[in-house]
Amino acid sequence: MALTHSEREVGFFFRLSVFLKGVDAVLEIVGGVLAFLVSPTTVAWLVDVLTRKELIEDPHDKIVGLLRQAAEHYSITGSTFLALYLLAHGLVKIFLVVGLLKNKMWAYPVSLVVLGMFMVYQLYRYSYSHSLLMLGLTIFDLIVVWLIWREYLIQRRHHSAHGR
Repeated sequence: MALTHSEREVGFFFRLSVFLKGVDAVLEIVGGVLAFLVSPTTVAWLVDVLTRKELIEDPHDKIVGLLRQAAEHYSITGSTFLALYLLAHGLVKIFLVVGLLKNKMWAYPVSLVVLGMFMVYQLYRYSYSHSLLMLGLTIFDLIVVWLIWREYLIQRRHHSAHGR
């Protein structure tokens, strides 16, 4: 059974979104490793160096203020949590991305459940942080979940049509 034009479009956007999730996972893993390796003192120093000039030009810059405040509150405990969170999140996503790109049927429902749990946590975080980045990531995840669901239905129909 040949794919329809609509199914091919879903497949393209599905693969693109899963690839982007894979890139995100690699960045999370790198970030997790860096969180283990870079001390809070180094983070504070780096933020100070990178924001000093901007702070002189505009002492009331909100973004610089938020960065400096975050660096001041970054601790060993916080860096360990961040490292473990990013590593776990990234490794789970890499595992799922590989399964999806290899068209493993188990990967579709597992990905839907895992991404759903990640989105619940992200919405919880958004509820008190009001981070537009967190909201944007959650909306992107919602689109990815929809594409995974659509691709799963297409693949399941094609697998049953071919007696697999």
